[in-house]
Amino acid sequence: MTSASEPRELRLPGSVAEVRASPRGPHIGAFFDLDGTLVAGFTGVILTQEQFRSRQLGVGDFFGMIQAGLNHKLGRREFENLITAASKAMRGRPLSDLDELGERLFVQKIQSRIYPEMHELVRAHLEREHTVVLSSSALTIQVEPVARFLGIPNTLTNEFEVDDDGLVTGAIVRPILWGPGKANAVQKFAAEHDIDLKDSYFYADGDEDVSLMYLVGHPRPTNPEGKMAAVARQRGWPILKFSSRAGSGVSGALRTLAGVGSMVPIATGALGWGLLTRNRRRGVNFFTTNWTQTVLAAAGVELNVVGEENLTAQRPAVFLFNHRNNFDPVITSALVRDNFTSVAKKELENDPVVGTLGKIIDAVFIDREDPKAAVESLRKIEEAARNGLSIVIAPEGTRLDTNEVGPFKKGPFRIAMAAQVPVVPVIIRNAEVIASRDSSVMNPGTVDVAVFPPISVADWTAENINDRIAEVRQLYLDTLKNWPTGELPSAAPYRHASDGQPAKTRPARKAAKKAAGKKATKTDGDGDSSSTKNVRGRP
Repeated sequence: MTSASEPRELRLPGSVAEVRASPRGPHIGAFFDLDGTLVAGFTGVILTQEQFRSRQLGVGDFFGMIQAGLNHKLGRREFENLITAASKAMRGRPLSDLDELGERLFVQKIQSRIYPEMHELVRAHLEREHTVVLSSSALTIQVEPVARFLGIPNTLTNEFEVDDDGLVTGAIVRPILWGPGKANAVQKFAAEHDIDLKDSYFYADGDEDVSLMYLVGHPRPTNPEGKMAAVARQRGWPILKFSSRAGSGVSGALRTLAGVGSMVPIATGALGWGLLTRNRRRGVNFFTTNWTQTVLAAAGVELNVVGEENLTAQRPAVFLFNHRNNFDPVITSALVRDNFTSVAKKELENDPVVGTLGKIIDAVFIDREDPKAAVESLRKIEEAARNGLSIVIAPEGTRLDTNEVGPFKKGPFRIAMAAQVPVVPVIIRNAEVIASRDSSVMNPGTVDVAVFPPISVADWTAENINDRIAEVRQLYLDTLKNWPTGELPSAAPYRHASDGQPAKTRPARKAAKKAAGKKATKTDGDGDSSSTKNVRGRP
């Protein structure tokens, strides 16, 4: 039983660390609510809009569900009436068709609303082999696509009643999971799976789930309002609050549009500066420095950088960033700032934004379907590096899920070897906070970045390149698993020279230390200094 005390707001790193330090095993349960907890907003509204659009729901029921989504505070009878109305609207339809509908709505509307912070917490519980359950009062077609995406193996949810022919009857299987009914379902599930609730976790936001919070030893109100927030304050339950998906609507789109739209005036200024100084590269540098900062600042994106001094320790270099969403190149370019070019796939050459940017910075667009043309394109990049330009490139070659690191392609490393310039790992930890994989809109938030010292390729050969690349990739895996909060850890790519550091990296590290020494250290409230830099849209 939790005693009454002042509530404390848990931040994501602390919450994840807490879970990772917890006992391992399936006897510990981790129960997650759906709406407002795993997903920003109310998935029932999305389903209702689809039903109304396809004329399966009347005007009265439509507005009733919309109102329910807005206030998110329902009584049992009110909730049962609404979910029954939604089920009746689907009467006579094959359950398989509704499953397809749920998957389509998830891909189109819901996936981008999943809180990346909650995704990380789910992963943490799964890593500890806890029994993870998505327990929601929503319908299966809302819940199951989310559970599959997050890798949650168990669901407790309201189900359609189906006849022998697989058609929905228009009723919901009783008892309906809501409030006490949901609490009973959780207790029954725990008993059947030998889960000790006093060691378990429950994440939810709604008033109807307060009773469930009392059942577990680790209640975690998530984005709570109303009664849930009041009880959390009274009981001193740790509160989780996330806003990373708050800008997914019109305001986020407008902020992103404003940032991207600044391309024209900044490009005009860059052209003027280039003409004034009679130096095209100075004009390009004016653009790359100012436009990337403007885009991030307009969207409310901050970069929390560890190892910032390594960005200028040795130039030119090949800057390698792990690719998570459409804005990773902007983040990395904002850090590198000037005297660089980039590589992109041929399909983006005609994109109005990416194609235009590519032409401004002399980027090379590679046709991955034509090996001969791709090799020729890489030669252009090698020549640019020999002429003093750094290269910003994603070694994975495509966007991947935030906590995953795909296979590294050899191209970026061959460029470094041919031009005899080092590679600089730029590791982005939580890009999903500002945008999901395919989103074209940024949300406000803080992205963590670790920049490691330059890695010399002087001793890389055709015989050892695969091993060397594997070591660099492992550096990304290890860093994402154990994120540095101060000094960067040592790693295999730096241990090949006789003294433990590659010959070409030693001067770079000395320069980095000298540069770091000139900068004022940032001091926190406890008087501890840190090399971590936190900036808003500007490194």
